[in-house]
Amino acid sequence: MRRHVQLSIKQLTAGYINGQLSPLTVAEQALEDAAKLKTLNAFVCVTPEQALQQANESVQRYTKKQPIGDLDGVTIAIKDNFCTTNVPTTCASRMLKDFVPPYDSTMSARLRQAGAVLVGKTNMDQFAMGAGTVDSIYGPTKNIWSEDLSQDNWRIAGGSSGGSASAVAAGLCYAAIGSDTGGSTRNPASYCGVVGLKPTYGLCSRHGLIPLVNSMDVPGIFARSVGDCVDVLNAVAGPDSMDSTSIQQPFNKLQLPEVDQIDLRSVRIGIPKEYHCDGLSVEVLETWTKVADLLESAGARVRQVSLPHTAASIFVYSILNQCEVASNMARYDGIEYGHRAADERSTEQLYAQSRAEGFNQVVKTRILTGNFLLLRKNYDHYFEKALRVRRLIAEDFSRVFEAQEDFEKVDLLLTPTTLSDAPLYKDFITQSNRDQCAVQDFCTQPANMAGIPAISIPVRLSKAGLPLSLQIMSNSLNEQLLLTVARWIEAQVGFDSLKSLQRPAERL
Repeated sequence: MRRHVQLSIKQLTAGYINGQLSPLTVAEQALEDAAKLKTLNAFVCVTPEQALQQANESVQRYTKKQPIGDLDGVTIAIKDNFCTTNVPTTCASRMLKDFVPPYDSTMSARLRQAGAVLVGKTNMDQFAMGAGTVDSIYGPTKNIWSEDLSQDNWRIAGGSSGGSASAVAAGLCYAAIGSDTGGSTRNPASYCGVVGLKPTYGLCSRHGLIPLVNSMDVPGIFARSVGDCVDVLNAVAGPDSMDSTSIQQPFNKLQLPEVDQIDLRSVRIGIPKEYHCDGLSVEVLETWTKVADLLESAGARVRQVSLPHTAASIFVYSILNQCEVASNMARYDGIEYGHRAADERSTEQLYAQSRAEGFNQVVKTRILTGNFLLLRKNYDHYFEKALRVRRLIAEDFSRVFEAQEDFEKVDLLLTPTTLSDAPLYKDFITQSNRDQCAVQDFCTQPANMAGIPAISIPVRLSKAGLPLSLQIMSNSLNEQLLLTVARWIEAQVGFDSLKSLQRPAERL
C-alpha cells in the first residue's frame, strides 16, 4: 500500500508544505495504481496529461510556499455526468460517447480553483439511472471489497455513482464527486465502505451537471473520512449565478471540533420506525441498534419518531423521476449534439433512430413511461398527486425537525443506508432496474424529496467481510451538526476503509 494513501487530506497537504511528499509523485502513483486496478472499471476516462500538468503546477506553488487552496495537489475523480473542459463527458452512454464539453461544471471549476488534481472521470449507470453501476456502455464497476473479482463472483459498487465510490475505496484518489438524486452517492458509499455526503439541495451548484431530475439532483462527495469530506465541501459549496436553484446566501466554511471536544448531551436523535422495513438484514439492524446505543451512552437523547409517508416515497420518486427524465431527454434529438443516426430520410426518422441507438433500454423505458404519465388524461392522476405526496413527505421531516414541543423535536435522524451489504453482481442483475432502485434506495430516497442533507458513514464489516453503513439526516443547511456527529460516530466505531486494499488477494 502506498504510504501516503493512509493520510487524510490535511496530512497530505501538510506533507507537501514540509517537502516530505510531492504532488507530482502522488499523481504519478495514482495513475499507475489506476492502471493496475483497471479490472475494477472505476474510470471511463483517465486523464494523465491533465493530472501531471496540474500536479506540476501544484509543485511550483508549494515550492513558492503559495498553495491556492486546501485541495492543492490532492487527487480527485469526477463522475462522468459533470462537464469538464476538453475531457469527454459521456454519462456512460452511446448518446454522448463523443461529447467533449468546451466548459467546466461549477463543481469541476471550483475543484481546479482549489488546486485539485483530476485523475479521471468515473463510471456510472447510463444517465445516472440505476442503483448498481451495471448499466454503463463501458461495463459494470466492481467493488474492491469483493472476495473474487473474476467472472461474476464479485460485488457491485452500488449506483449510480459507483465508479467514484470504487475509486476512493481503492485508494486511487483522495476524494471523488458524484451526483445524488435518490441515493446515488450514499448507496455506493455504503457498499464500498467510504463516506458519502449529499448536501442540502442548492448548497452545491448543479451548473454543468447533466440533469436526471432537476428538482432532486445534488452533487455529492465521496471521501475516506468525514474530515476529508468537509475539506472538499468547503472548496465547492456556495452560491452560483449560473444555477438558478443555487442557495444564494453566502456559505461559511465548516470547522469541525476535535473528537474529544464534541458534546452530545444536547443532541436529540430520532429513530424513524418506518425505516425498520421488509428486507432489512439482521446485521444492518444490529449495526443500527449498536450505534443508537453508543449515542445514548454518550448523553444524546435518542427516541423513536414517525415519518408516516416513507413507504410512499419510492412510488412518488418513480413517477416524478420518469416525468422529469422524459423532459430532460427530449434535448437529445440527433441534430444539435450527441449521437446522430446515419442515412435517415426524414427528421422524424432521424429523431427516432438516433434515440433508439443512443439510449439503452432503461433510459428508453423511463422516457416512454414519463411521457405517458404526462399525457393530459394522466397528468392530474399521476404527476399532480405525486407532487402532493412529495409535499407530505417533506412535511414529515419538517414535523420532527421543527416541532414546537421540545420533547417532540429532534436534531438528527439515524437510519440504515442500504438494507444489506453489497450484493453479488450475478444476484443483482436478476432484478429489473425499477426493482433494484426500489429496494436499494428505500432509505436514501426520501431525503432527496425533502432536499435535506444526509451522510452515509461505514460502521463495521458484515460476516461476509463487507462494509455495513448507517445514514444520518438533518434539517436543511444543518451540515455543521450533521458532520460533527458523523465525525464522532466515525471515531467511536473505528472503521478502517483501507482494509479494502487487502481484498481480493492480489492488491497494490
